[in-house]
Amino acid sequence: MKKILYTAALAVLALSFSACEKYLDKLENPNLVTEPPLNGLLAKATYESGMDVYRMGYNVSYLVQYQASSSSGSDIDIYNPVNFSSMWTSFYGAMMNIAQLNKMAEEKGATQHLGIGKILMAYHLNMLISAFGDVPFEEAFKGQELLTPHFDDQSALHATSIKLLDEGIAALTQANPSLDLDANSDVIHGGDVDAWIKTAYALKARFMNQLSKTASYSADNILSALANAYSSNADDATLTAFTDGDPYGSPWYSVAYDNTQLNLDGWLSTTIVNAMNGTTYGVSDPRLPLIATITKFGDYRGTRNGAGRIGSGTDDEESYLWVQGFYSKPNAPVQLVTYSEMKFIEAEAAFRKGEKETAYNAYLAGISANMDKIGVANADKNTYLTSPVVAVGKNNITLALIFKEKYVAMILNPEAWVDARRFDYQYKDFQLPLNAALSSFIRRLAYPDVEVSRNGPNVPSIGGLDEQLWWDE
Repeated sequence: MKKILYTAALAVLALSFSACEKYLDKLENPNLVTEPPLNGLLAKATYESGMDVYRMGYNVSYLVQYQASSSSGSDIDIYNPVNFSSMWTSFYGAMMNIAQLNKMAEEKGATQHLGIGKILMAYHLNMLISAFGDVPFEEAFKGQELLTPHFDDQSALHATSIKLLDEGIAALTQANPSLDLDANSDVIHGGDVDAWIKTAYALKARFMNQLSKTASYSADNILSALANAYSSNADDATLTAFTDGDPYGSPWYSVAYDNTQLNLDGWLSTTIVNAMNGTTYGVSDPRLPLIATITKFGDYRGTRNGAGRIGSGTDDEESYLWVQGFYSKPNAPVQLVTYSEMKFIEAEAAFRKGEKETAYNAYLAGISANMDKIGVANADKNTYLTSPVVAVGKNNITLALIFKEKYVAMILNPEAWVDARRFDYQYKDFQLPLNAALSSFIRRLAYPDVEVSRNGPNVPSIGGLDEQLWWDE
């Protein structure tokens, strides 16, 4: 499995705009600055947040069968424990920076910076608990004062993630901040306060929707949050720090490019390819050619998780992420939160509430929005949307259809693994990896070696990677 790269050197390369480059140079060398500028902290916080979405998305993409390893019996493919120390360290490094941003912003009355910081902290925290369960938080950012923080309960931290969003919204709506946002230092929304408020509500809808298996699930609360969230693709939260001239480019481009250099990576799973090429559902999805490479046979073929490659890896017998694909071209933004996701959340909430017409319309709107975003031609989009497999009518809409279309639209996003577990992996033809180490689908990640070695007495014991997290039971 590809090692997650993109360290500080990549951060500086990717943030090519000069102001943020200067900020990051100072942040990398603590001897140069005793009090880093707020906009420098903001630049690092927004950039690393997007990169952490990529890091988590890359790793769990094997578990939700977007990617498959080219090697037979790869640990990540077959549910053997994998050491995610690099990702864990990246997350907590970013969260320490965000905590510093929030502390300084609060002291200076910079409420816009504080609002963004609260939202980014909520996002990180939610991704961590969705993957690992209990994690350090309340004692996690004390630096040298406390190197062995205790682990907080995951259900309490889920509530904390929503509370942080509410606090972020409140901070962003306060009048007369002491310092306005610098558009060049915000590589997600370009300093647009209204956009950040919409993203906070979008994340709130996502977080509440994660509770569909619990007694606290409320379709009404989700729909209320959605009313204040996104209204079009233009509202999407994306990391936009990459240009065609970057030596590394977008992180998903690096994955696709590595494969062209025979550092085999970015191999697409049979599950996602068959879901889109007509094999599983009987309809060809026009998004597939905008994501994947075509094989030497003139079609699209995936690699079964656990089985490894069929050919040598150099003869195009299977499909990979395409270096000019929407998600993996050189300047491709990393997708954090999207309008199409919100429409599928609306569809699910309305369906659970018994409002099938609203659910059906939102389901179609989610497909349409995603196709528009990645550049599907109108004629191809209309052909797909009017297919009997897709256009089932409001009386025949099902959760299975909503989840299936959301699975395609959320490709490579880490939230897709949350959906897979909420749906108990009941996607059509979704099967255990070949020679899987578990007898059932994976439900959580193991705690990384770096935390076990330095904070072992506080690390919770787990029963196995098939252990369900509190919201998944």
